[in-house]
Formats: sequence, structure tokens, C-alpha cells
Amino acid sequence: MKKKGFGRILTITSITVKQPVDNLISSNAVRTSLLGLMKSLSNEVATYGITVNNILPGYTNTNRLAHLVEKNPKVNEVKETIPMKRFGTTTEFAAAAAFLVSARASYITGQSLAVDGGWIKGN
Repeated sequence: MKKKGFGRILTITSITVKQPVDNLISSNAVRTSLLGLMKSLSNEVATYGITVNNILPGYTNTNRLAHLVEKNPKVNEVKETIPMKRFGTTTEFAAAAAFLVSARASYITGQSLAVDGGWIKGN
């Protein structure tokens, strides 16, 4: 990437880095540390035309989420805590990821983009 003067690095963590979820202590801590790594790396490689960003998926309709809802229908109640009152789609997540790795995002680096329907309450 340095030789080409262009590159894109995209990490995927979770909405829990901005708003921790109860009973996920280890997961919350590890994901947050990835943000520090991503931000440090973004500063080090920016002059080479390399961007480093992070995407924070919220509750997204995946097989895993469907399995969780099947095992515990109360999981479906999480929708009520999301301002859009629905789970996201994999297509919506993919569109955000595709943008961050595109040439159109060439001046965006060191950022974390939440794709969460407004679930995160703060900055």
C-alpha cells in the first residue's frame, strides 16, 4: 500500500465500543482497544494515501441474530430501543463499508461509523 500510495483498511468492531452492553465485559474491552490501534495506525499511514477506518454494526438481520431471537424471543424487543424500530440489513452494512473503502472516502481516516439505526445515544 505504501509503494502504491493508496490503500484502505477497514476494521469492524461493534456498537458496544460507544455504548457498552451489559454482561459483555471482555468483549467490550477488547473491541475498544481495537479503536486505539485503528486511530494510531490511521495517523501513521495517512501520508501514504492509506485510510484506516472502523465500522460499528448495530443489530443486523443475520443468521446469528435470527438464531438468538429463536432461542430467546425477548431479543426481538431490542427493536424498541432502536430509534428506527427495526434491525439493520446486511445490504445497509455493506453499503457503508463499501463507501469507506472507496475512492470517494479518500479524505476520511481514523473514523468510526455506526450503522445502528440511531441506537448509540451519545457521540
